[in-house]
Amino acid sequence: MTALEAYADPPCLPATEPLRLARLLDLDKTEHLDEVEFARRVAAGLPVSTVPALGRLVGRSRIEGRVVSEATLHRHRRSGTALSRSHSERVYGLARVLDAVGRAFHGDTARIESFLNRPHPLLDGESPLEMATSSSAGANAVLNLVWRAEAGVAV
Repeated sequence: MTALEAYADPPCLPATEPLRLARLLDLDKTEHLDEVEFARRVAAGLPVSTVPALGRLVGRSRIEGRVVSEATLHRHRRSGTALSRSHSERVYGLARVLDAVGRAFHGDTARIESFLNRPHPLLDGESPLEMATSSSAGANAVLNLVWRAEAGVAV
């Protein structure tokens, strides 16, 4: 069962967003993870392993090279350093999108994949995944789209 499929059983999901994001990103040492601690982790730089964790959820080629360049990933892996703050923020934004979409589609990976990869008219024809990987503002645009849909606003 993937981390996204787990959204099909909400009682088994962690109750807080930071813990759900940690699960999506395969982060360890999460027993005391709250919003403040998660913010500190992002600011200090997330582990390089968070990028392949996202790739396993939506496809490696859709993440590596788009969120963080392959050369940057290789450099960080070789040196054993964390991602930069800006790359960590992009990873965080995309994880928030996957969390929101996972909840909205109740872990139905076929529907999640369809939503993420189909061009959307309210995103000027871009797919939600393209928009979310473009920038933190793009991730926010997709989050707003999902939240409006959950609130019953026509999207």
